[in-house]
This record gives sequence, C-alpha cells and structure tokens, in this order.
Amino acid sequence: MNHFFKKALISMMVGATLVACSAKKDDVAVTSTPTSDTVLFQHAMGETEIPVNPKRVVILTNEGTEALLALGVKPVGAANSYITPWYDHIASQMEGVKELGKESEINLEALAELEPDLIIANKMRHEKIYPQLSTIAPTIASNTLRGEWKENFMVYAKALGKEEQGKKMIADFDDRVANIAKQNPDALKAKVSLVRFMNGKTRIYLGDTFAGMILRQIGFDRPDSQKSESEFVLEIEKERLQDADGDVMFYYTYETGDGNGTAREQEWINDPLFQSLNVVKKGNYYKVSDTTWNTSGGIISANMMLDDIEKFISDGVFTK
Repeated sequence: MNHFFKKALISMMVGATLVACSAKKDDVAVTSTPTSDTVLFQHAMGETEIPVNPKRVVILTNEGTEALLALGVKPVGAANSYITPWYDHIASQMEGVKELGKESEINLEALAELEPDLIIANKMRHEKIYPQLSTIAPTIASNTLRGEWKENFMVYAKALGKEEQGKKMIADFDDRVANIAKQNPDALKAKVSLVRFMNGKTRIYLGDTFAGMILRQIGFDRPDSQKSESEFVLEIEKERLQDADGDVMFYYTYETGDGNGTAREQEWINDPLFQSLNVVKKGNYYKVSDTTWNTSGGIISANMMLDDIEKFISDGVFTK
C-alpha cells in the first residue's frame, strides 16, 4: 500500500466521528455470522467476531500484558507499563513490542499502523475509544481494573484460544494459596494493613484491590477500618493515620521518577503520628514493590506477591 495512502487511511479511521460513539453496547457489537476461522465472542462491550487463532495481538492494559506473556503470547503492541517503558520483571519478554502510551492515553495511530488482527481493551479504561478501536481491528474488552484479576485473565485466555491453559494456571495459583493458608494458620490471625504513597496522596487499600483480594483469598485478617471487601481505597490525611495501624503493615510507593512519590513516603513515615502507630513501634512495617503489589496487577505479579508473602511468613513477621 502506498505510504501516503496508508497514513491517510489510518488518520481517517482514527479521526472519524462515528455514530457508534453514542450507541448502546449492543449497537457496536459485531453480528456477522462467523466463519470456520472466526468466532462470536461475548465480552464487556458486547459481542464481536474475532479470529480463532489471532497472530497479531494488541493489549491495552498492564495486567493484560502479564496475562498474554504468561500464556505464551507476545503482543505486537501494548500499553506502556506505568514505570515506562516496561516493568523490570517483564522487560526482557517485551523486546520489540511497540509502545502505545499509557492505558488511558493510547496512541491510536501507532496502534493502527501495527495492523493487528485482535485488540484487547478494558471497558473501565477504553469505553470512550472503543468505537475507534473497533474500526482498526476486532476489539474485545474486559470489564474493570481493580481486585478481580482472575476474571479478566480468563477473558483473555478464552479470546486467545487458550482457555484450558488459563484454567490450569488459575487452579495452580489457587492451590498455592490454599497451601499457604493450610500450612500457616497462626499467621492468618495477623491484622494486615496496606498503605500506598503517591504524589500528593496517601491511601489505605481495601478489599477490592489487587493486594487486598489476594490477602483475603489467603485468609488474612485486616484491621477493622480495612475489612470492606467491596470498597477500593480510603484516602487519608495524617489525622486518620490510626486507620493504618495493624499487626503488620505493608506499604508501597508509586514513584514515576520525579521524586514526588518518594518524598510523600518519607514525609509520612518520618512524621511523629506515623511513628506513634503500634505497628511502627513494634518495627513490623515493611516496604514492598508497588509494581508487584498494585500497579501491574496481573498473574505474574500475583505469584510474585505470593513469593513475598511466603518469605514474610518464613521470617515470622505475622506472628511477632
């Protein structure tokens, strides 16, 4: 295809004002009859005809990138990691993958140039651009991005024709969790607090978060202020620091490289109010990876978090 014509076509696809932008979910679904090479796939944005064995896959979430890599699929393009371009634990597997911008700032023109045969998006992040994505290639979407990473993982596995492999990987994770719980009943009695520092924000992470859901599945107790299984976070100021107390505290810091996240962390942990917490007085507070415990949010990080939990159990931090 003539380069000028191709660029013009991409610009038309990306910039076009589509009637589907204001349509209902069913209106943007692909309804053509599938061939032997395609299948109608139900997802969070409707029903879409997708290839049975997609070869050029684009993934637009961090947790989805982990899912693809774990399933043995290297995407042709992906949303950048929040610590750009790729998290350290996946960087070697992402060599040559096109960077498409942050999850909420996808470069549609760069995406279209990849000529994918399947785009995997997320309704929470990409509902507004779903019609444009669908003009580029068949596009499916998982629903949300908070605690329930397993549900998303199985959406991706099924779309890639790897449903049985996906089920096995989830079963292996669940077995690992069950073994941790069975072998360490005393550790589960500890009230575990989760605190995150960000630029200008301090949050307590509750049940509907990546780390919160994994702790709940293992069976750990949480402080009374953190027991909600359906809420996301408590955003606090220093006068509410007592809500962060517990038997054990894990804290993590979102640092983009400008130093602001780290500055927030240092300001708070050195504050007399923070130092007065019982968990701090006992010295039972620990910094963990923000990538592993929160930001990446996929199956690889979930297993890395279990590695951390097993190490903390071995060190006796839950029974101090």
